[in-house]
Amino acid sequence: MPASTNSSPAHSTLQATLDRLTRPAQLVESLKESRVCCLACGHRCRIPDGRRGICRVRYNDGGVLQAPYGYVAGLHKDPIEKKPFYHFLPGTNGLTFGMLGCCFHCPFCQNWISSQALRDERAGIAPDEITVEQVMETAQRTRSKTVVSSYNEPLITAEWAVEIFKQAREAGLRTACVSNGNATPEVLDYLRPHTDGFKVDLKSMNDRTYRRLGGVRHNVLDTIQQAWDLGFWVEVVTLVVPGLNDTDEELQSIAAFIAGVSPDIPWHVTAFHRDYKLLSGKNTSVRQLLRAWELGRQAGLNYVYGGNLPGEVPEMENTYCPACDATLIRRVGYYILDNHITPDDKCSECGTKIPGVWA
Repeated sequence: MPASTNSSPAHSTLQATLDRLTRPAQLVESLKESRVCCLACGHRCRIPDGRRGICRVRYNDGGVLQAPYGYVAGLHKDPIEKKPFYHFLPGTNGLTFGMLGCCFHCPFCQNWISSQALRDERAGIAPDEITVEQVMETAQRTRSKTVVSSYNEPLITAEWAVEIFKQAREAGLRTACVSNGNATPEVLDYLRPHTDGFKVDLKSMNDRTYRRLGGVRHNVLDTIQQAWDLGFWVEVVTLVVPGLNDTDEELQSIAAFIAGVSPDIPWHVTAFHRDYKLLSGKNTSVRQLLRAWELGRQAGLNYVYGGNLPGEVPEMENTYCPACDATLIRRVGYYILDNHITPDDKCSECGTKIPGVWA
């Protein structure tokens, strides 16, 4: 049994439960002396027998890497715009499932109850055991068009996601991951045959900032490029946190990088609200979001969106044609008011092809 990570009775119980709800990992390389190298995220943890990876939920048991399997810590029907995906079946529902754990430890995490389980004494949710078939029954009952892995970091629970995604694809549904982007080429190759959409959080262009959050910048930048090259539908989100990444220089740098991969990648600049360990300072203002939106357009991005302030930034919630500036999709928050993209994925005014997953 792997070494304990927490001393409180509640966390010891949760840890024992999560350790039971596992199966041998597929994203792994065996090493000498019963060590393993986990390939699920960019940390590439080299884990001795009886120890855990940085995520806390993948562990080495007798030279066999165990990966989370057979439970959810959240299972909800959400508008796909909430993920946020704006060029991915707009106006439809996505059944979102999440597990526990993350390979980062962001102090502003807005899903910290799930993501920081086994790392923070205050975090953790009792998991509900469930089968793939039961997840799919829920997707059908809720008339969801997409099944999404989110709430925690989907890379570290990729084996479970793939089992669900396989059946979702067979049922004619789309699939997607909502990730921090700390991927490896191996996990992207593993997900791609079964996954349509990949949303990445690009938190900063400063490597020092990323190291404070538990990662390294180049892993995330490489993930965005590789995911786009592999044919995932990619959308990028930057949570604009005052005092962390809200300078013009940083936002310009983020926008320029995305545009360099493709000007057709949607960039969501979303508002921070005080949460978790970042309870001082200011929330993101409408003015700050508007400035980020302007910088994204100036960098050459065709689709820039403002989020987390529904109804307060209406111009930034809409989809416009990059050729004629016609309003193609009008949104308020997660709701679609009008959609004028044609059945063959073009602008209804000028015929320009609008990239995305529309059917």
